[in-house]
Amino acid sequence: MIVRWDAQRGFGFLRSPATDSDVFFHIGDFRGRGVQPAEGLQVDYDEIHVDGRGPRAMAIEPVAAVRPTAAVRRNAAPHLAEPRRSATRAPGASAEIAAMLVLMPLFAATLLWAAWTLRLPVPVMLCVPLLSVVTFYLYWRDKFAAQRGAWRTPEATLHLAGLAGGWPGGWLAQRLLRHKSSKATFRKAYWGTVVLHWFALVVWLAAASPGQ
Repeated sequence: MIVRWDAQRGFGFLRSPATDSDVFFHIGDFRGRGVQPAEGLQVDYDEIHVDGRGPRAMAIEPVAAVRPTAAVRRNAAPHLAEPRRSATRAPGASAEIAAMLVLMPLFAATLLWAAWTLRLPVPVMLCVPLLSVVTFYLYWRDKFAAQRGAWRTPEATLHLAGLAGGWPGGWLAQRLLRHKSSKATFRKAYWGTVVLHWFALVVWLAAASPGQ
């Protein structure tokens, strides 16, 4: 959500429970589709860090043209004078971590069992960790490009890499690099690829015969 906007100078700050501090943005990074920045406006964005100067928002898109409420206007003024405060953890973050602590070991165990029973060729099983490495690299390259204004990796490519089996690397990249971790639409699509991958894996293993 936009909590501060200076229309004359063309910059402002966003606040998200997923970040530890308010995030700077410039009007040049706002993709409004006819909507102008305003305090109280809910947005999706990519977060980058440049030369240790703190977080900056890129590719900002409004998700709802919310009119600033009186409460938002009252809260905006103290924000200008007070130091930034640490935000609470993003809703569902604890549940997401708990889910991954189950899914990742289960994924590894499932692949080992599938290779042991010859339901999955051993070379394929050995290549799966490489998919996570490649996916992590794609996230890193995209963040590196965003920091320098270079060509970005399409989000569809990131999702396809996760769908192919690199979703563990994608999740680690979101957590460690803090890339795409604040963009709600991207994260929904990401979790969709996780579900689809598991569905396809279960169907494949159910249809495969031992030793096939």
